[in-house]
Amino acid sequence: MNTSAINQLVLRHHKVLEMIGVMMRITSFATVSWMGAKSPFLFVWAFNTLDAILLSWCSLVRRDLAYTLLNLFWIVVGLVGLGRASGLI
Repeated sequence: MNTSAINQLVLRHHKVLEMIGVMMRITSFATVSWMGAKSPFLFVWAFNTLDAILLSWCSLVRRDLAYTLLNLFWIVVGLVGLGRASGLI
């Protein structure tokens, strides 16, 4: 499947994909809120970064600049979180 075909798939199903991404983000932050220091931080940051990638792709394909910028920022935050949780930073 090439990028154009994937982009068309994302366009056709963007509302469902965005809802999945939002639910993933809610789950990430709820886990940290509920579990505190006992949270599986590496998993939470990986999950959060994946939802940011999904939401960024949806917003890029729809050409929504503000939403794209917000979610690209969350990818960077997620990568920093992954680095810290894994001890690389």
